[in-house]
Amino acid sequence: MKRLCNCIVFFFITIVSCQNDLVRTITPIANLSKQLKETSGIANLSKSDTFWLVNDSGNSNELFEINDNGKILNVVEVVNAKNKDWEDLASDGAHKLFIGDFGNNNNKRKDLRIYSVAINQVLNSKVTAEVIDFYFEDQHKFPPKKKHRNFDIEAFVYKAGYFYLFTKNRSSEFNGETKLYKIAAEKGKQKAILLDSFITCNKQTSCAVTSATFSKDKKTLVLLTPTKLYEFTNYIDDDFFKGNVKVTDLEHKSQKEAICFKDGMLYITDERVKNKGGNLYLVK
Repeated sequence: MKRLCNCIVFFFITIVSCQNDLVRTITPIANLSKQLKETSGIANLSKSDTFWLVNDSGNSNELFEINDNGKILNVVEVVNAKNKDWEDLASDGAHKLFIGDFGNNNNKRKDLRIYSVAINQVLNSKVTAEVIDFYFEDQHKFPPKKKHRNFDIEAFVYKAGYFYLFTKNRSSEFNGETKLYKIAAEKGKQKAILLDSFITCNKQTSCAVTSATFSKDKKTLVLLTPTKLYEFTNYIDDDFFKGNVKVTDLEHKSQKEAICFKDGMLYITDERVKNKGGNLYLVK
């Protein structure tokens, strides 16, 4: 009996230890300008100490460069783009930024696209983007039935000539499923190929995917939700969901819609709702 009790105590201590490892805190390091009250994407170019951000639907067709104090350093207009529903920002790690104009709340858009912007071609605070249009290979109704509405995108990353998109599940019978699609990062109209899916959790307000980012070496993929991080490692090629996954609780709830790595650290922004949010955070 004594040996059994010792085993139970050891098991309990182990479980508590694992749970502690799955909690992180986020610290606000800057309050963002009112020009950035609806940030939906953030990215870092590897040779720069600054961040680039975009705003959500209905805002200007502009990229904002800020420092880690939140000060706006540059504003660049994408002259051939309209902000119909910009939902995330990715980069190639060198000089290209990719704007995801693929917000699709009602799952009925037929004009989904990604803008590719070369920052080294900015002239007089203006730039022309290359346009990549795409469609989902498995969507046949616009919109589909409410229980099948899983074609909204708010998260994507870039790797080796391809974009990887993750759906924000808006189905009436939410089950936590985010679908993974692959698109060639080439000008013109591309097919979004369904690769895989992953179940986050069953609470829509906490578990719907809102942004994604890669570490610099592309060996860690992180998905963001309003309250959690899903970190994938030890995957092969683009079988992200076949690798190891660690779920971490941020112990902080807000409308978080943007995440990126910079210098090995994770940074998050959230939208300002009334007098709350609108910050740049560092993940501890």
